Amino acid sequence: MPLNFIHFRLSFVFALVLLLPLFANGHRCSEDFLVEAEKLSIKQYCNKKTLGAEFGWNYNDKSRRLDIAFGAKLDGGIGWLAWGLNPKGPHMVGTRALIGIKHQNGSLECHKYSITDATRLGCQLLPIDDLGLDIRNFSFFYLDAINYYMIKATVFLPLEYNCSRANIVWQIGYAVAEKEPKMHPTSLKNFNSAETIDLNSNQVITYTDQQLSQLRTAHGILNIVGWGIFMPVGVIIASCQIAGYIVGSAGWAIGLWLGKQSKYYVYATHGIFAITIFTSTTIQMFALVFKPKRNDSFRTYWNIYHHFVGYALLAIISMNIFKGIAILKPDYTWKWIYIAVLGILAATALSFEVYTWTIFTIRKIQRRKSRKTKNPSK
Repeated sequence: MPLNFIHFRLSFVFALVLLLPLFANGHRCSEDFLVEAEKLSIKQYCNKKTLGAEFGWNYNDKSRRLDIAFGAKLDGGIGWLAWGLNPKGPHMVGTRALIGIKHQNGSLECHKYSITDATRLGCQLLPIDDLGLDIRNFSFFYLDAINYYMIKATVFLPLEYNCSRANIVWQIGYAVAEKEPKMHPTSLKNFNSAETIDLNSNQVITYTDQQLSQLRTAHGILNIVGWGIFMPVGVIIASCQIAGYIVGSAGWAIGLWLGKQSKYYVYATHGIFAITIFTSTTIQMFALVFKPKRNDSFRTYWNIYHHFVGYALLAIISMNIFKGIAILKPDYTWKWIYIAVLGILAATALSFEVYTWTIFTIRKIQRRKSRKTKNPSK
């Protein structure tokens, strides 16, 4: 069996294994939260969300009554917890929010807020009385048994809210000025805190935050392994370039899809580098097929071009991988493992260079000695 075909099959299997978790079911609430939710008569549905939050609800389609219990930890002296509905889509702007605030002195209060474009631009966010929703039994309290803060409320949905495609938005922040919740952190998990769900069946219509997180992890691993490891190894072992191109291209394709899903946040530099890497690497792969023959006068120029572009790509790949790690903000282990990989690859490449130049120098000396032996008079 050809070595290239083996590399293709192994690369395909590797990419598929990373994507298998996407087909898993969504995460159910923790047992501790379920116990507390049931005390509040929330028994129909309950799911874990991003930011360590958990959301349980009951819904009656005839009365359009939605009972909710939304909880999470609020580490630190101050903070706020928000849950809301958005009739326009699963995003922040347009959300009718219920927000509970924790003050430095330990006191708690809760209010209703309307999130607008002005809020996104940094304007002051203050409570309002009318959200256009019939909201009852709204409260915010602390659950000492599980160290959670909980928002509880009953909402009667107007007809403009489609219960089979309800846009749920949630958020956690750690800065407050009296009744004003300040800007939340800007991590991907904070941007992912929205879903469209069917309140009657618990079916998630949009991609869940868990699925998006898994896709980003797969995107990162495929790019690190494909572009960041196999490609540099391909400088030493040419056949690894094919595996690197296949795995890296799979990661790049996932990245394109994730970019299209990210309507409200864009990482332009990371995307431009990614397109440059894929395009240039594709050209490099075709160049290997159409390279001039050894006796061709253009072979020397082709070698200079191929090596220059190849080494430039390795530098861009390394920079973009570090940018991707900074975006994902995973455990620091990712960063240090990749630094270690780069160190090993650099040491290996340097060793080969030293070995090559050593052999070249020895042979050159031997040729000189051989010529002197044959022509002692010279």
